[in-house]
Amino acid sequence: VLIDPNMFSSDGTARLTTFVPSKNGQYAGYGISRSGSDWQEYCVMEMTTKRTQSDTLKWIKVSSISWQGDGFYYSRYDAPEKGKELSSKNENHKVYFHRVNKPQSQDELVYEDPAHPQRFHFANTTEDERFVILSVSERGKGMKGNALYYRDVAKGEKKFTAIIDTIGDDNFNVVNNVGDKFLLRTNKNAPNGKVMLVDPQHPAENNWKEILHERPEPLQNAGTGGGKLFATYMKDVTTRAYVYSLDGTLENEVQLPDLGSAGGFDGNNDDKFVFYSFTSFNFPPTIYRYDIASQKSTLFRTSEIPDYKPTDYVNEQIFYKSKDGTSIPMFIVYKKGLVKNGKNPALLYGYGGFNITTSPNFSSLRLALLEQGFVYASANIRGGGEYGEKWHEAGTKLKKQNVFDDFIAAAEWLIANKYTSPEMLTIQGGSNGGLLVGAVMNQRPELFKVAIAQVGVMDMLRFHKFTIGWNWIPDYGSSDNEAEFRALYAYSPLQNIRGGTTYPATLITTSDHDDRVVPAHSFKYAATLQNTTGGTAPLLIRIETKSGHGASSTTKAIELTADIYAFIFYNLGITPKY
Repeated sequence: VLIDPNMFSSDGTARLTTFVPSKNGQYAGYGISRSGSDWQEYCVMEMTTKRTQSDTLKWIKVSSISWQGDGFYYSRYDAPEKGKELSSKNENHKVYFHRVNKPQSQDELVYEDPAHPQRFHFANTTEDERFVILSVSERGKGMKGNALYYRDVAKGEKKFTAIIDTIGDDNFNVVNNVGDKFLLRTNKNAPNGKVMLVDPQHPAENNWKEILHERPEPLQNAGTGGGKLFATYMKDVTTRAYVYSLDGTLENEVQLPDLGSAGGFDGNNDDKFVFYSFTSFNFPPTIYRYDIASQKSTLFRTSEIPDYKPTDYVNEQIFYKSKDGTSIPMFIVYKKGLVKNGKNPALLYGYGGFNITTSPNFSSLRLALLEQGFVYASANIRGGGEYGEKWHEAGTKLKKQNVFDDFIAAAEWLIANKYTSPEMLTIQGGSNGGLLVGAVMNQRPELFKVAIAQVGVMDMLRFHKFTIGWNWIPDYGSSDNEAEFRALYAYSPLQNIRGGTTYPATLITTSDHDDRVVPAHSFKYAATLQNTTGGTAPLLIRIETKSGHGASSTTKAIELTADIYAFIFYNLGITPKY
């Protein structure tokens, strides 16, 4: 055992957030979150002795650890007023450089911009640690993209030079350097993404060379290892992986075990192999080692689940039509032998936002539902990243109603095709997905029997007034803008609860340390729902302590899931079979 997060706190509510070894392996920086908060502490371990050093860095949020020599770059805010951490405005994000075995007070301030307090600043190093890359974004003003700067440490440069000096809606990320040049991933003039080669000495875009052109499928990720360029693409929400030479010549496709989700494919330039992980709804997370020379994958490590047989379950993908005729993919998972008679209990899950893909993934907790005869459906609705930036944009701002229409259409398809019925259908979503559940409950309450709304953004008129909520304006818009106000007001879960309406049995969940989507969203929503309903179904709120936007410990995660499942079973009239 190198690090045991169970020893971070006596009650198990502190968790490991990141772990990054230094280039030479002498040290590793790691992060700790307490009680589920987004605030982190960074610590340093000496790897040979496994001893944690005296370094303790605090008030870190929206950051990474990027090593350079005897220290690393990270991003932080000034310490908030004591007792006001949850309500901190999260302004003036700064980049620092920390040297091992030095106090945080001696950290070097690398970059700040107090004139733009809501900008994010990230500093990362290339693999050879020669270049420091600075990314700057300003989502509080509704812009999705970033500016990009660099400095060459080998030349002793202290100031950053612009590659892209304007923040707009286009994203730019350095994959790695190839000598004096950068492999740059971007979606500028390429909504599905492409990779360019950029000479920072001649950064004008007409000098850029295209290495990986835009494809019909969105580019999931790009990384280097063993002198190769690895790229993963997403075809109908499942991963395809390819190996290229650094000049963009396709060498081969990596044969994955099945249709599902894969990630990794990253390493050092002198590595002989790289690792990747693979999973799907009925395929537990498994790590493979890919040999670059032989182009073969071998099993490295798999999850062990007693008595579990993937062949006992059906994992199918269907496509259905939304309200406007758009074709939407949906995965449906259930135990073999299911009879499609409209009487099966079903859980429909969705997210639909922030360019996040709801990928096929395995959940041991979900097995408890499948074993009881549930149908599990995951709808890949607009607003996510399933089909690139255009798919994302189709579910944002003035087009957000598309997201709800897509989810409602998924429920109608499941009912029409006899997988379930309104009396046996549960919907579930968290965060932006909690907003989804609240909105569709208001619009089509008769379509669902049970609703599970977790840590949801429920007050769409004031979300940007709390903690880091302004970060979501590029997706939602802002009530400070008249046209966007009208769109937000039309669907906001809190403002659209209707008196006398019979709502589904509803369980709202939140946590006292959620400093991302503050608990006030859930508090106001639950109180208004309970005070307004015209039905008799239970409308409950569950408030976890010492936990945050996600569960702060495995125990809390299991307890939360047990309560959610108990609520679903009770309100569907199901007695579990043991």
